[in-house]
Amino acid sequence: MKALVVGLVLLALGGVGLVYKGFSYESKETVAKIGSLEASAEVTKEVQIPQAVSIVLMVVGAGLVFVGFKK
Repeated sequence: MKALVVGLVLLALGGVGLVYKGFSYESKETVAKIGSLEASAEVTKEVQIPQAVSIVLMVVGAGLVFVGFKK
């Protein structure tokens, strides 16, 4: 039963990775620090999800779903 649930989650994550292909987020970074005075800036970073990783997640998820149904 656990294999079935994990397989479905991996299938869903792989599908989301294929559709969105990446995401971005903002973080606050310190640009300069002089004594007790700090200058910071908000930086937007982008993370790309490789297509191969999404495909591997879907294949492994499908395998786990198959094993889960077989038991």
